[in-house]
Amino acid sequence: MPEFVNGLPLHVLVIHAVVVFVPLGALGTLAIAVWPAARRRIGWVVAGVVAVGTALTPIASASGELLQRRLPENPLITAHQQLGDQLIYFVVPQLIAVLGLMVAHTVSAQRADDGAAGGQVLVIIAAVLAVGLSVAASVHVFRVGDAGARAVWEGVANLPAK
Repeated sequence: MPEFVNGLPLHVLVIHAVVVFVPLGALGTLAIAVWPAARRRIGWVVAGVVAVGTALTPIASASGELLQRRLPENPLITAHQQLGDQLIYFVVPQLIAVLGLMVAHTVSAQRADDGAAGGQVLVIIAAVLAVGLSVAASVHVFRVGDAGARAVWEGVANLPAK
């Protein structure tokens, strides 16, 4: 994996994508959880957005570790790195729950087309679980980002202006 792209650390580029895709996937998950028409139209697109955020998470973590090796020891960076390493444990369950919601929806819709009853309870359970895990993933993305921003920018406001 390259450490730099056009002179910028890969980590800086990838984390911005994670910061966009994980919360965007959470917003989409909320929409498809509460609005069946949205679930039919964009449910699998939302699952794709969540999958992209999930796939980018280990790349962000690995590129961050490469960048950390170039920097002096710093407890703020260490705290950011520890939180960043935990993010995968939030985004994978989020992805599984969103995929579960879409599978439950698809099966329920097929059963309804065949005249069979039921399936909606499973969709509701999957929707609640997907929303809860999406909120948790988004909150953790915020925590990781906040720790990273503090590691980079802490004390900058106290520097003299040129």
